[in-house]
Amino acid sequence: MSTAAPRTAGPDHLWSVDEHLDDILATVRPLEPIELNLLDAQGCVLVEDVTVPVSLPPFDNSSMDGYAVRVADVAGASERYPAVLDVVGDVAAGQADLLHVGPGQAARIMTGAPLPPGAETVVPVEWTDGGLGEGPAAGMRARSLAPEGATGQVRVHRPAPARAHVRAQGSDVKAGDRALEAGTVLGPPQISLLAAIGRGTVRVRPRPRVVVLSTGSELVQPGEELRSGQIYDSNSFALTAAARDAGAIAYRVGAVADDAVTLRDTIEDQLVRADLMVTTGGVSVGAYDVVKEALSYAGDEDEPGSGIEFRKVAMQPGKPQGFGSIGPDHTPLLALPGNPVSSYVSFELFVRPAIRTLMGLTDVHRPRTRARLTADGALTSPKGRRQFLRGRYADGTVTPVGGAGSHLVAALAQANALIVVPEDAGSVAPGTEVEVVLLG
Repeated sequence: MSTAAPRTAGPDHLWSVDEHLDDILATVRPLEPIELNLLDAQGCVLVEDVTVPVSLPPFDNSSMDGYAVRVADVAGASERYPAVLDVVGDVAAGQADLLHVGPGQAARIMTGAPLPPGAETVVPVEWTDGGLGEGPAAGMRARSLAPEGATGQVRVHRPAPARAHVRAQGSDVKAGDRALEAGTVLGPPQISLLAAIGRGTVRVRPRPRVVVLSTGSELVQPGEELRSGQIYDSNSFALTAAARDAGAIAYRVGAVADDAVTLRDTIEDQLVRADLMVTTGGVSVGAYDVVKEALSYAGDEDEPGSGIEFRKVAMQPGKPQGFGSIGPDHTPLLALPGNPVSSYVSFELFVRPAIRTLMGLTDVHRPRTRARLTADGALTSPKGRRQFLRGRYADGTVTPVGGAGSHLVAALAQANALIVVPEDAGSVAPGTEVEVVLLG
């Protein structure tokens, strides 16, 4: 959601990367919290601490299949002189009525079953004859298949100290402990913990819904036949995948032809399922830059405070950018360039942080590090623009992949980092330490 209108500047103002990003993050606000069922909350961010209502495990239980016994009854036991105990019955996981283990007695116990009263320790079945009167047992047979049943005698071949193979009550977490902190992203382990402590629902910020829309009459969907002058639409696939990678629920809209009315109608139709809109293409200065034509207005006369501003940002690739809000809910919209590399770099720098902000995260940026540049020659960069070059990072070094062209998709697929060349550097020599944005 968006609560503040973006800043405006004159048409000739050259925005820095940081100014443009700061404006986006000052405008976009986290989504309102909702209560969700556990599986629906996967990938969402907790908005409150979760306290443990019941200890885990809630009772002392066995970590092995074996026999629950008293320590004194198996002291000194060996294969030559086994301790012979009377088996008084079974203790299975989930069993409520427990047997009592007295002197000279044992109870067959299954993994996860509560330690019965009187028992002090558990001997694994492999330390016994399994009640068969033979050598060491390899395992415990199913009750229905075991002729010895759960009675008779068992020979124990090894001693066990007190509470051996016993998982103590509260040894995982204790009642009253903080299970998860506010701000935690819920993945499978966290959902497992919530279920284990009995939480069926949880209060979170929902995953933002992001609609990705590409423009261009030349775009054809993958799988269809290419004709003269046409190319496949890769941007909408790349950015939808990137939005999902960032944590969003992303919807891809098929490419819209270069018609301003059709584009605006399509965008307005999509607002019903969007917390954030992303368009790609049509933001430069060409005669067919349809996004700019359709959305370039200071404000919507029907929706005060809304509007998209198109800007020049001092970066390469990705100089033309658009940002603002649209519709009755002032849904944020980021308009990105159409060249594939420009589009993807712009997404990483501007859209991903916006998505993470909507989620309610505090750390919204990709991690950055310093690395030594390895290259065949110096990297050149236009003065006054911050350049982002595709690179391959490993073990403290980074190597450029592909050229500087904003259409080189194959090189982008080989990159795992962006090499940052600052605005005041006209070139960077091999061996120089550079800033690197890690992409994955």
